[in-house]
Amino acid sequence: MFKFKFLLWAFAQMLQRQVRNNPECARYVGAKSLVFQIRTVSGAGRTFVIKDGAISSSAGLTANPRFTFSFKDAAKGFAILSAKDSQAAFLRGLGSKDLTISGDFRDVMWFQGLTAFLQPPKIVSPYDRTAF
Repeated sequence: MFKFKFLLWAFAQMLQRQVRNNPECARYVGAKSLVFQIRTVSGAGRTFVIKDGAISSSAGLTANPRFTFSFKDAAKGFAILSAKDSQAAFLRGLGSKDLTISGDFRDVMWFQGLTAFLQPPKIVSPYDRTAF
C-alpha cells in the first residue's frame, strides 16, 4: 500500500515540475479546471486538482471527481502505473478488470495528453533513416 501511495504523491510532484519547467505543459494545463482521483477499490487514493494553471494533490478522496481511476488493489495499481509500457499496461488492466475508469471520458483523454509530458524525450539515432 505504501508504494502505491508514494507513487501517487510522486506523480503529483512530477506533474507540478513539468508545469513549472515546460512552457508547453503550462499552456496545456493553462485554463483547465478539473478534479480527478486515482484510488483502489478499497478506498485508498489521492485527489488531484488542476486549476488556474497549477496542479495540486491531497491524500484521500473527493465526493465529485470528473473521473476516477480505480485499481483492484494497491499492488495492481502500482504495477500498472509504474510499468515501462504504460499505455499497454493500462489496456491490459482494463481488459482484466484490474483497472476501471469512471466519469467524463473527454477529461480522461485530456489527462492522457497531460501524461505525455512525463515521457522521456525520444532520442534519435543518427543511423535511423526513418526519423528524417
